[in-house]
Amino acid sequence: MWAADALTIVLVTSVAVAVALFLSDGGAAGFGSFAGMLTSMGVIAGLAAMDLVLVMFLLSARVPIIDRTIGQDKALLVHGSLGEPILYLLLAHGALLLLGYAATEGISPVAEALSLWASGLDLRWAVLSLVLFVLVAGTSVIAVKRRLPQEIWHGIHLLTYAAVALSIPHQFSLSGLFAPGTIQRWYWIALMVLTGAAVLTYRVLLPTIRSLHHQIRITRVTEVAPGVATIDMTGRDVERLNTRAGQYFIWRFLTPDLWWQPHPFSVSARPTPTSLRITVRNLGAGTAKLMSIRPGTKVAIEGPYGIFTEAARASAQVLLIGSGIGNSPIRGLLEDLTFPYGSATVILRASRPNEVYLLDEISALCEQRGARLFVLTGPRATWNSSWLPASAVASGYTMTSYLPPGQVPDVYVCGPLPWTDLVLADARNAGFPSENIHSERFAL
Repeated sequence: MWAADALTIVLVTSVAVAVALFLSDGGAAGFGSFAGMLTSMGVIAGLAAMDLVLVMFLLSARVPIIDRTIGQDKALLVHGSLGEPILYLLLAHGALLLLGYAATEGISPVAEALSLWASGLDLRWAVLSLVLFVLVAGTSVIAVKRRLPQEIWHGIHLLTYAAVALSIPHQFSLSGLFAPGTIQRWYWIALMVLTGAAVLTYRVLLPTIRSLHHQIRITRVTEVAPGVATIDMTGRDVERLNTRAGQYFIWRFLTPDLWWQPHPFSVSARPTPTSLRITVRNLGAGTAKLMSIRPGTKVAIEGPYGIFTEAARASAQVLLIGSGIGNSPIRGLLEDLTFPYGSATVILRASRPNEVYLLDEISALCEQRGARLFVLTGPRATWNSSWLPASAVASGYTMTSYLPPGQVPDVYVCGPLPWTDLVLADARNAGFPSENIHSERFAL
């Protein structure tokens, strides 16, 4: 918790430092006139935007300290939330500078825009950079994103790197802000180099090295239910990955039609020194092909990621709640978590009995470890926003109805996102502390 607070402080402080360096290096003097004020505010908007873009890159770079502190899913949620304010800051940067320069020279904004456009290639690159940022932001709107295939949206999103690269030349050549010998110049160079190194290391080099070294291959594909399969894999020095049950990898199955598709799947059993296991469901064109993938297929990996593990524990008791393919990490956690015999409860939720995936394995583990098991099937109540079936809601049941009286366990939840949100709300309504409530949204 303290580490998460520290990361938040670093994020906020980074913006403050960027602005403070500008103000202390003569930027404050610009506020002495109206034109200077517009120009200085435009510079500040640009600096804040650039700093937040670098923060975005770090949050999506899968840096271990960030993943181990808040989890990759929460890091990407923050990453996504920064896109809109960054776009507004960039638009303000361009508009305020244009108005400030025009007021200083006593000409119209249109004339100033034409003058700036003719000033050189660096500014044109900067304008193209802004266009790319607008494109990325536009495709990130939920209504648009849902209509685009994941691979196309992800490819467009990668244009952010090109946008940043195109914006860098004008920062050093046009404003004089990062003049040679200034603290600002070295500060921003260091920030850009360190961010680029983090992205290159943790998004490219480390996954490539791990994939080449561990040589993960599929050994068996077993259908466990219609449209659901368990994939067993072996590799070299698998124990050195230090994978815990509940964590996930981003998998690339190296066949001609699948190698370019990244899939985030959690491990569905406690990893061994030589093997990993996942359980996947046919949810679309990409996952459909995994149902018939052949043993011997090589697999590239990124990970492991996430803190949906023993590391998040705050209580001796455990409540595991899964639905659909979310039963996969629940099954792994049930096998891996440490808890006294009889102090764990497992709830599996489904609309129909045949959708309670991995029930046989989970039932056997519950019997072995003394965990209480509840299988709740049936449609949800139409009159109540509850994750429970209508029959349970009609009987007045809540989450605590399935727990021993007075128990405040660690609650691990995995399932479809809208359903998961309802479970988490029920846990909060039950008075469970936030540090006892754990969920993870897989993301690329």
